[in-house]
Amino acid sequence: MSILLRHVEVDGRGVDVRITGSRIEAIAPHLDALGSDVVDGRGGALIAGLADHHLHLFAMAAELRSVRCSPAAVGGLAGLAAALSAAPADVHGWVRGVAYHEDVAGLLDAQALDRIHRDRPVRIQHSSGAVWFLNSAAIRATGLAAAHHPAVERDATGRPTGRVWRADDLLRSLLPAGDPPSLREVSRRLARFGIVAVTDATPRLDQERVDLFRAALASGELAQHVTLLGAPLGVDLQEPLLAAGPWKIVLADSELPGIDDLVSEIREAHSSLRPVAAHCVTSASLFLFLAALDEAGTLPGDRIEHAAVVPAPAIGMLAERNLRVVTQPGFLPDRGDRFAAGTPRAEHGDLYRCRSLLDRGIPVAMSSDAPYGPLDPWQVIAAAVDRLIPGGHTLGASEALTPARALESYLTPTRDPGGTPRRLSAGGAADLVLLHQPLGEALREPSCEQVNMVFVRGVPAT
Repeated sequence: MSILLRHVEVDGRGVDVRITGSRIEAIAPHLDALGSDVVDGRGGALIAGLADHHLHLFAMAAELRSVRCSPAAVGGLAGLAAALSAAPADVHGWVRGVAYHEDVAGLLDAQALDRIHRDRPVRIQHSSGAVWFLNSAAIRATGLAAAHHPAVERDATGRPTGRVWRADDLLRSLLPAGDPPSLREVSRRLARFGIVAVTDATPRLDQERVDLFRAALASGELAQHVTLLGAPLGVDLQEPLLAAGPWKIVLADSELPGIDDLVSEIREAHSSLRPVAAHCVTSASLFLFLAALDEAGTLPGDRIEHAAVVPAPAIGMLAERNLRVVTQPGFLPDRGDRFAAGTPRAEHGDLYRCRSLLDRGIPVAMSSDAPYGPLDPWQVIAAAVDRLIPGGHTLGASEALTPARALESYLTPTRDPGGTPRRLSAGGAADLVLLHQPLGEALREPSCEQVNMVFVRGVPAT
């Protein structure tokens, strides 16, 4: 079967494009329509499909079954209590909340949650993904008191406070067994935005979780190409739809690793021919990682995830070490006011840098960090252009990009984030996005409403 896309714009030219199977067969004016299903593009741009270079697929699926607990969703403490009370429990009687921020009712713990929702086990994730809050019923149900793990925060008497820091794997092992959430709706949402490839940034995946990704791809539940930062070291994972990326290292500021341990982990990844992708959201974690790289050595493809704070002296250090950056300017309109309030004004230009990194030759790729940041890539592109934060103020105006440059970062392959943008060519993969308008017009006001059709491996995605 072939599909003929009539009257589309490719690289500024009006052409027809024929797709046969999973490849682009031809690009030329006035192609023969015989034997093809014809789609009239009406002059809209046809571009390569977008790649989100950092998100968390199963967390996105779980969020669809969760109570949203953000300040915008619940307001204050009374609104949180009402939302939890109205939430249906899962098959095991649990209530799961996401996107909580202390602006709602401070930093939660078991006592605070017990006061508003005592009867059912409740767990709520902070909007950063760094900590889970459990009420007393959840602590009892998980046996958390007996879990000897440094992530379990305890009071002076040794009892769990209800806060569990960066230990999703621990909680998963303590929760009732159940089927993993389906990725079908997540895949549909990605496709609606024009996203055809993703890098899942969840760290330290076990083989069972890797097999879940493989099964979702094989069944068609997940349409996108997937790269895994957390794929186990030593496993050769280079399949047509599923590949291992750099090894994810989380430098959590709540408990930064010792430099010797960090150097050892980098060397272990490099010995497996895996670059490293370091989660760095503060200058402390960034400089620690740079120091560790100086001991361990670098490998092409080593990169910084987030790079939320990059002091000016660090820019040259990143360039000298041939590092790349995968960042999320979409956090600026989402919660940039909080970042600005918690950062000295003189350092506002250090937040979510883009332009200054590119000017030094550092490859930069955009991403969402969904579900912790906004998924819509067109919203992220707009944020990279205007850098507006809630309240209408601009944060770091000198770091702004042109719409075309921001889009290009989404067009780079997952194996080369921030590298050469993918272009359409005969014989190339039919992972495509058809827009309603020519590209120049579409980028004047970036919006997901511009997306007309999406093709993943030559198949229209819905």
